[in-house]
Amino acid sequence: MSLGRLCIDTEEESDLVSTASLNTQKSDEIFAAAQHLMPGGVSSPVRAFKSVGGQPIVFDRVKGARAWDVDGNEYIDYVGTWGPAICGHAHPDVLQALAAALEKGTSFGAPCALENVLAEMVIQAVPSVEMVRFVNSGTEACMAVLRLMRAYTQREKVIKFAGCYHGHADMFLVQAGSGVATLGLPDSPGVPKSATQNTLAAPYNDLEAVKALFAEHPGEIAGVILEPVVGNSGFVTPDAGFLEGLREITQEQGALLVFDEVMTGFRIAYGGAQAKFNVIPDLTTLGKVIGGGLPVGAYGGRREIMEMVAPAGPMYQAGTLSGNPLAMTAGIKTLELLQKPGTYEQLERITRKLIDGLLQAGRDAGHELYGGNISAMFGMFFQAGPVHSYDDAKKSDLEKFSRFHRAMLERGIYLAPSQFEAGFTSLAHSDEDVEQTISAAREAFAVI
Repeated sequence: MSLGRLCIDTEEESDLVSTASLNTQKSDEIFAAAQHLMPGGVSSPVRAFKSVGGQPIVFDRVKGARAWDVDGNEYIDYVGTWGPAICGHAHPDVLQALAAALEKGTSFGAPCALENVLAEMVIQAVPSVEMVRFVNSGTEACMAVLRLMRAYTQREKVIKFAGCYHGHADMFLVQAGSGVATLGLPDSPGVPKSATQNTLAAPYNDLEAVKALFAEHPGEIAGVILEPVVGNSGFVTPDAGFLEGLREITQEQGALLVFDEVMTGFRIAYGGAQAKFNVIPDLTTLGKVIGGGLPVGAYGGRREIMEMVAPAGPMYQAGTLSGNPLAMTAGIKTLELLQKPGTYEQLERITRKLIDGLLQAGRDAGHELYGGNISAMFGMFFQAGPVHSYDDAKKSDLEKFSRFHRAMLERGIYLAPSQFEAGFTSLAHSDEDVEQTISAAREAFAVI
C-alpha cells in the first residue's frame, strides 16, 4: 500500500465501481440547455462543478437531510443550501409559518412588524449587535458594512485575509476564497484598480502581518474584516489568540473589527463565533440561517456606529425587498427552533461523529487527511496538514478531492463541489445518515 492510495486488485475495484452507477440523463439535458440561457449554465459559479469535473446534478426537491435530483436519485445532503438549512430542508414548522405569511402578501415595501421580532432575536443572541439593518444577501451586508466602517472612522483602507470571502463586490475580490478559489481566478476582470487600491490583504492567522500593515499605513485603516472561522478556503479555524489579538490591535489603532458571520452566525453557536470564542467585534454581518432558506442578509453592531446609517445618519443604504415578510417569517421560526434545549449539543455530536468517521476511513485506506469541525460546520483536506491559512489549504490534493467527490456522489452522498468550501450538517441528519455516509466513504476511499 502506498500513502494516498489503497492498492486493490482490478476485479475488486471493478466491483466497487459497478455498484455505484448514477443515471444523470435528465440532469445532463437540463444543464446542456441551461448553458445556452445562463453564463456557464448556472446562477452561481461553484454550482457548475468546474473544480470537480463532470456535470452538475440538477435538484428537484429537498426534505430533511435528503435531496432528490430530476433523475430520481436520492442523496444525503451536506451542503444544506450552503448553510441555511440548519434545521433540515423544508422543516414543517417553517413551511407552516410561511404558508400563513403568504396569505398576507410576499412583499410590502413598507415597515413590517416581523422586522422588529427578528431584529430583537438577533440583538438578544449576538453579543456585538445593539442595532441591526436587514438586507437581501451576505454580499449586500458586507458592502454596506464596509461603507459604514469608512463613514464612521473617516478612513478609507480596510484589511481582509487571503481566502476569506465577503461576497462578490469589487472591493472584496482581492485574494478571495469561495468561487474565486474554486475557479482558480486570482481576482476578477472588470474590477478596476481604483476599487481595490484601499483593500489590504494579510494571511489568515498571521497577527504580525496585520501589525505590519497598520505600521505601513498609520491612521489610514478603517478596520479589519474576516470570517472568524473560515468556510471559503475549506474549513479553517482561528489559532489560539488570533481573534483576541485582532481585537487588541484594532482597539489600539482606533480601527473597527468586523466579523463576517454570514456562515458562522447561529451555526457554530447560537450567538455565532463571537459568542463561541468570547471575542466581541464592533460590527457583524449575518445571512443564511437568519433567513431560514430565503434570501436575507443583515449587518449590525454598536448603537453609536449603526446610527450613522440612513435615515438615522448620513451613510446611505437601501433595498426594495429588505426585511420582506417571508424572509423575516422563515428566520424567526428557524431561530425559535434553534433555541430548543440540546440543539447545539446534538449538532456538535452528529458532526463530530461524521468528521471523525470520514478521517478514520480515509486514513485506514492510506490517504493523508486533515480536518475537523465546530458544531455543525466541518471540513476535510487531502493532505497531512495542519491547515492554518489559504496557502496551507492550497496544498490539498485537488485532483484526489475531485475523484472522491464523484465517488461519493455515485454512492448517494452530496458534498460541496469544491475543496475550498466547508460542509454543513443539520438537526435532520441522523446517526443512520452519518453511518451510511461513512460506509460510502470507505468504498470511495478504496477506489480513488
